[in-house]
Amino acid sequence: MMIVADGLEKTYASGGRPLTVLHGLDLLIERRSFVAVVGPSGSGKTTLLGLLAGLDEPTAGRVILDGQDLSALTEDQRAGFRAERVGFVFQTFHLLPTLTALENVLVPLELVGRAREARDRATGLLERVGLADRMDHYPVQLSGGEQQRVALARAFSNRPRILFADEPTGNLDVDTGATITTMLEELNREAETTLVMVTHDLQLAERAHRVVRLSRGTIAEDRPGAGVPHSVQPSP
Repeated sequence: MMIVADGLEKTYASGGRPLTVLHGLDLLIERRSFVAVVGPSGSGKTTLLGLLAGLDEPTAGRVILDGQDLSALTEDQRAGFRAERVGFVFQTFHLLPTLTALENVLVPLELVGRAREARDRATGLLERVGLADRMDHYPVQLSGGEQQRVALARAFSNRPRILFADEPTGNLDVDTGATITTMLEELNREAETTLVMVTHDLQLAERAHRVVRLSRGTIAEDRPGAGVPHSVQPSP
């Protein structure tokens, strides 16, 4: 398994009272799979994604990510672990406005000390997502769809073993959103990256290998999607 969530619970203080968002949730995700997480607003989707990625700590339970128990790591160690193995695509892109498209994609590679291969890798990814002629443009000079493609290229720049995508098509029109999802599918298949995507779009969710529906902080449904899973082989 690439991701193991064991008895996850998350409680926040809200108005001086505890608010439990996740209730003892268990989830297993296989290597190289594509899982869509759906559910109404407030069901715990984004909270779950943050816990699985090690961006937040559970109130109870644990997450084992690529064989590593995240609860055994310090905050700095978790950050280093994410830099080496995890990619992110967010609905709001989170591009650095003072950097060009190419420079934005270079950042994760430089952070993990891969400067030697960085430019070729970043250039190739931007070409792959159709931005060969936009590499020197700043985010403000790009459309929403182009910014999301830069974010996608950046997410895959360090060849992550796991990619988390939080509403990656939420700010896009239908056609651009479908294009982004197709790119995620292709990169998942070709790079064999485990992909976990939170989405409100049920049609896009059906393209995953598996659809997990949350309701009130628990898993209400866990079923196959229309996507064809890769054959899962043990890691070397």
